[in-house]
Amino acid sequence: MLFSEIVYGPIHSRRLGTSLGVELMPLEHKLCTFNCVYCECGWNQPVSHPVLPTREEVKAALEEKLSTIHTASADRKNYQLSTITFSGNGEPTLHPDFLNIIRDTCALRDRYCPQAKVSVLSNSTQLGRADVVEALRLCDNRILKLDAGTDEMMRRIDLPVNPNLDVATVVRWMSQFDGDFTLQTCFLRGEHDGLTIDNTTPSELEAWYAVVRQLHPKQLMIYVIDRKTPEEHLEKISREEMERIAAPLLAEGFDIIISA
Repeated sequence: MLFSEIVYGPIHSRRLGTSLGVELMPLEHKLCTFNCVYCECGWNQPVSHPVLPTREEVKAALEEKLSTIHTASADRKNYQLSTITFSGNGEPTLHPDFLNIIRDTCALRDRYCPQAKVSVLSNSTQLGRADVVEALRLCDNRILKLDAGTDEMMRRIDLPVNPNLDVATVVRWMSQFDGDFTLQTCFLRGEHDGLTIDNTTPSELEAWYAVVRQLHPKQLMIYVIDRKTPEEHLEKISREEMERIAAPLLAEGFDIIISA
């Protein structure tokens, strides 16, 4: 499923509440540094010159929507926007003007919906860029993906455009936030291109636990497949199993949201 508007919603997010989405990637196709086997947006499409919304277009669309929500909330006491969320048809931090767009968003949020958070769902691949890190520091919710604790399983699940991307590099980048972020992981089993996918085995879980303990994020979001996936041979993990996965970390005091 692709999002066809620069600003869409508000929609109910199972993890973030009442969320207004902002799309910084092309509206016609996915553009991402990952090609995750479970991504609801499907596979990446080869495009020579992808068209991204400009900073000005994003600001205008967001101001129009926030102004409407502000008026509605004045009329309906219980109507509250929880978050303005950057995710959508790929990796939002790829936008070359991401920092300025986040600055604009924070200013508009403060004017129209000061109770709302600014959230970014990122696959963490651009955390080596100083401008992206600066932008994320301005946000209330930095939700950073890491789907496995081993290089091989991370590559099987996420199919990174850079085949040499490794977990150690991502962990080093995440460490810049000193734990002030949410770590997001999708748990799944299945097969892709003849290779087994399973980040729930004892060895994979131990590797993931080690990364979590090293990073010590303020929150963990662990979730399962919820929509149609581009790779059909995937299994949704049960709620009971997700609770077993979370149990050792819950016992250590980690704040964990389970979406299953």
